Amino acid sequence: MWEGRGLWVWLLFLCAALGGVSAVMQKAHRRHLSLHRHRERGKEGQVLHRSKRGWVWNQFFVIEEYTGPDPVLVGRLHSDVDSGDGNIKYILSGEGAGTIFVIDDKTGNIHATKTLDREEQAQYTLTAQAVARDTNKPLEPPSEFIVKVQDINDNPPEFLHGPYYARVPEMSNVGTSVITVTASDADDPTYGNSARLVYSILQGQPYFSVEPQTGVIRTALPNMDREARQEYDVVIQAKDMGGHMGGLSGITEVKITLTDVNDNPPKFPQSVYNMAISEDKVPGEEVGRLKAKDLDLGENGLVEYRFVEGDGMGVLEISKDSETQEAVIKLKRVRRFFSKRPHNQKKTYTVKVEASNPHVDSRFMAWGPYKDTATVKVNVEDADEPPVFMLPSYTFEVDENAPSGTPVGRVHAMDTDTSNNPVRYMIPRYTDLGQFFTITPEDGFIKTTQPLDRENQAWHNISVSATEIGGHHQDAKVRVNIKVKDVNDNAPEFATNNEVLVCENVTPGKLIETVSAIDKDEMAHQQHFHFSLAPEAAKNHNFSLKDNRDSTASVYVTRKGFNRMTQSIYMLPIEINDNGSPPMSSTNTLTIRVCSCDSKDTILSCNVEPFVLPAGLSTGALIAILACIVILLAIVVLFVALRRQKKEPLIVFEEEDIRENIITYDDEGGGEEDTEAFDIATLQNPDGANGFLPRKDIKPELQFPLRPGLRPVANSVDVDDFIKTRISDADNDPTAPPYDSIQIYGYEGRGSIAGSLSSLESVTTDSDLDYDYLQSWGPRFRKLADLYGTKDADDNS
Repeated sequence: MWEGRGLWVWLLFLCAALGGVSAVMQKAHRRHLSLHRHRERGKEGQVLHRSKRGWVWNQFFVIEEYTGPDPVLVGRLHSDVDSGDGNIKYILSGEGAGTIFVIDDKTGNIHATKTLDREEQAQYTLTAQAVARDTNKPLEPPSEFIVKVQDINDNPPEFLHGPYYARVPEMSNVGTSVITVTASDADDPTYGNSARLVYSILQGQPYFSVEPQTGVIRTALPNMDREARQEYDVVIQAKDMGGHMGGLSGITEVKITLTDVNDNPPKFPQSVYNMAISEDKVPGEEVGRLKAKDLDLGENGLVEYRFVEGDGMGVLEISKDSETQEAVIKLKRVRRFFSKRPHNQKKTYTVKVEASNPHVDSRFMAWGPYKDTATVKVNVEDADEPPVFMLPSYTFEVDENAPSGTPVGRVHAMDTDTSNNPVRYMIPRYTDLGQFFTITPEDGFIKTTQPLDRENQAWHNISVSATEIGGHHQDAKVRVNIKVKDVNDNAPEFATNNEVLVCENVTPGKLIETVSAIDKDEMAHQQHFHFSLAPEAAKNHNFSLKDNRDSTASVYVTRKGFNRMTQSIYMLPIEINDNGSPPMSSTNTLTIRVCSCDSKDTILSCNVEPFVLPAGLSTGALIAILACIVILLAIVVLFVALRRQKKEPLIVFEEEDIRENIITYDDEGGGEEDTEAFDIATLQNPDGANGFLPRKDIKPELQFPLRPGLRPVANSVDVDDFIKTRISDADNDPTAPPYDSIQIYGYEGRGSIAGSLSSLESVTTDSDLDYDYLQSWGPRFRKLADLYGTKDADDNS
């Protein structure tokens, strides 16, 4: 490949050289023509003038990527004013002048000093000018020329958008377009075959092919099945130079995926499925599942199920689980296996299930039906079921107040299993908390255990449980509703017990109240109440009673002149009778209160008022008296508050007592007798120098002078005497209140046998102490006692 590239470079260089020779020959020919024309004009008598001539050259070319030992001759510039004597100087300017292109200022030869790359810059625009060598005066106007970089095949094709991913449906016809791949070549497409590309397939045969000129990838085999292989890796090559030897190439990868089409029908793995279900299952219970497999994906793999025939279609139903794509067979209605009725006995049901694709591709219909069938056999298994009551519920009636042991009714249940075991009955206590009923375990007869009260509870809702004796002891429950029938055992009474209000000036014969009655017994449309005055009120002269024969009665006033001051309340006993069997009666008292009324019979007051009222004392006067009392109390409270604010503190200090300041000395000192660290005068109260402290809580009649000789001088350093003096002053002060503060003086005293606590000079300091007592302090101090005792013994010796 490189040998071929060198050959092309030499051929292009030879063409450029020939072009340069041709340019020189053309320039000479033009110069000859120009001189000939001047001569002819001179013959005609015209004035001969030498006209300015332009540059004469062809377009220059230089081969890119030339790597020879010498600079490349691009071409030669020559002006017709150059006589060859060396007085002409050629100057070159423009793109790359002096760096890439240099010119011989005497001969006009242009050389390229660097390797050029056409892909970086395809041409350069330069300006040439001929000037006098001695004066640099332009002899010709500047002219532009172009140096083109001639292309060589130095760039391989590249796939800028690779790798590629493509999809094509499975079972596509041969020649179906998959994807188009495109490579680009940076070489000059207008010169030679450097950018002429040819595509070929290196990997992926025989499944796919590529068009050499367009790069279109197509299917090459028919009936490619996704279920057999889904992905293919194809490698495509692009080669320049028209695909001939010596050309450069580039490759790219194409991943081709076959997409799914509905080319597979659903298929059951088995032709017959056996399932079983117990006879005690309820509707909606799952019997079993089956699934038809479809190798397709997505919508193409969806399967629908249905029953097509069989004697179990009325008992079973089918649905689909959308997540697992399974057919779910469930119980449609309750099936029971009754051993007592063998003609209804059926232990096996059969159905045929069909699986089909809802989305079918018409192109593959000729391959066969896109459905499959399977047979499902369901066996009904006998189950140990609980007893069954003959009725779903029972309702009985019983009279209230019936004696204990009164029969209520009977419930009946039987065992439907083959064994037909006997049944025992019981009443769950949580359904009969009052234990009003009992049941015979063997036959199911229900009886009362105590008299029932309808007015307390009209209905009793209990449950009866029937348990199979033997087997698995399964039980069944049934609801029993017992109604308590009413008996007339409650006397009537007033519907309301409100007081009746009567005016003092009521007129005789006036209706003051209409009374009615209620009965706790069950009311019926034929029940009526009768009213009459009680025998003890038969001779009553104040009020009368009229039975209205509609279960109400009217009360009238029979006299006038009521006075509430004399009697404010009247009691009227009324007897009420019902028409029950047996009839019941009761006496109820009607309360009548006398009230004061105005002329329009409007009630003003029904309370008894006092006979004597404070004369001349109105409500306004009472309010004024209360206001005065409140003001006087407020003045007293204000005066007391002001007096408390005027009290001064018990002790008046002109300045702060120095004893309240805490002074810290970080000096170890020499012991208790070291008094140079502070001045004892700081502990003295300057306010007490005259012998007493001024007090404001009491005013002393006499001031007792201090005892002479007890007060130390100001500069005394005897702290013990100072403290004793202050204590004596406090004890003998008659002005000191009983709540005087406690003063604590932490004075250790003089003469400590321990001396200084410092251990800095304990080794060299002589001491006359006897350390023998350390022996009695225990084993921990025995070593110390030996050390000091030994030293003392040595000193004594």
